[in-house]
Amino acid sequence: MTAQVATHSYEIDFKREVDPLPEKPKGEAMADLLSGVRVLSFNHFLMGPVAAQFLADLGADVIAVEPPDGAFQRKWGGADKWVDGQSMLLLTGNRNKRSLTLDLKKPEAIEIARKLIATSDVMAENFRPGVLDKLGLGYEEAKKINPQIIYAAASGYGPDGPYVYRPGQDLLVQAMSGLATITGSREQGPRAVGVSAVDHHGAALFAAGILAALVRKTRTGQGCRVDVSLLSAALDLQMESFTCYLNGQRPDDVRQPGPISGWYYGAPYGIYPTRDAHIAISLGSLSALSKTLDLPVDQRIPDKEAYRRRDEASAAIAANVAERTTAECIALFEAGGIWHAAVNDYADVVSDPQVVHNKNFQVVNGATGAPITLVSHPVRYDGKLPEVRLPPQKLGAQTEEILKELGYDDRQLKELSKTGAVGALKSARAA
Repeated sequence: MTAQVATHSYEIDFKREVDPLPEKPKGEAMADLLSGVRVLSFNHFLMGPVAAQFLADLGADVIAVEPPDGAFQRKWGGADKWVDGQSMLLLTGNRNKRSLTLDLKKPEAIEIARKLIATSDVMAENFRPGVLDKLGLGYEEAKKINPQIIYAAASGYGPDGPYVYRPGQDLLVQAMSGLATITGSREQGPRAVGVSAVDHHGAALFAAGILAALVRKTRTGQGCRVDVSLLSAALDLQMESFTCYLNGQRPDDVRQPGPISGWYYGAPYGIYPTRDAHIAISLGSLSALSKTLDLPVDQRIPDKEAYRRRDEASAAIAANVAERTTAECIALFEAGGIWHAAVNDYADVVSDPQVVHNKNFQVVNGATGAPITLVSHPVRYDGKLPEVRLPPQKLGAQTEEILKELGYDDRQLKELSKTGAVGALKSARAA
């Protein structure tokens, strides 16, 4: 996949309160969870880097290996936004990692990679199946170097099969997995989820698979191969829907009708336009909702017919709600015990009291000195969130440090840099 690099950027407001980064890990419980675990990461795009970042947040020493000109995530900005030359994709999934540049077309770089495999607990990659095998760094060769290695591979469709060489990308997988269909509607057709939902869920599964393998390795000393695919992640996202579809009578159409969200839900479950915005109405009693909205008797559908007559019920609810403001609906629903939520835009989310309380977003000084805002690690440990010990690093920032840990001296480092096997040492380049 090629990407066109944007030549301009939006102005970023740097006048924000910044959380100071600790000079060294403080050794708190959440930073120690994976202390002593080394992860060698040959990942690019989104799913692989985000999975490795999850492990890095927990204290793993994640060494992110990139070519000397940088991996894809440094070259695509998302909305043409850049912070001091750093792309949004880079900032999304690359904190708490050390950056190493290797040109794997050079034999000297392959030798470095092999030495790192020998010293690592996990080797994670998301190249197309077979790419690292051709370089002598695939699973079978990695096992020879380190019999206890956990080799984790993420791909578009799996390590083998009829689609093994197809390009795997979030939108394509949303389309072929049915996710775009059930997210759309009968009236407007398929619609993809507005974020890379499959990549993000795949990253969570990728990290979970690695963690499971690490638990077994701790218990038995045995390594493992872990395989995760975008396709399987997309289907896993639809577990409830497919379980319902595959058992019993199948519907003719899985696109939802009107405001109902999800073909297998009955009314009122869905999002409804109000006079000034939208409101979500969740699972609950149709009878209670009808009473709360003071629907005419002939429009009140019994609870036992909430699924069969959902089109009729949702139409009556929609017409009623459309005459009220969101604030009026909220007041009614709170009084009536109806599960509901206003539909927030991003500005609302950022200022939401619970989001602020949870510290779901944090501002830290980036590797270039400019403040960057990151989405926090999603899990708390003993009531605390893992620290951002390292912001996403400049390309190759730790190359010299890592090579010296492997025993390379200054003369060897200079020669490796001269041959191009590694990127420029002590690089001050922006991402």
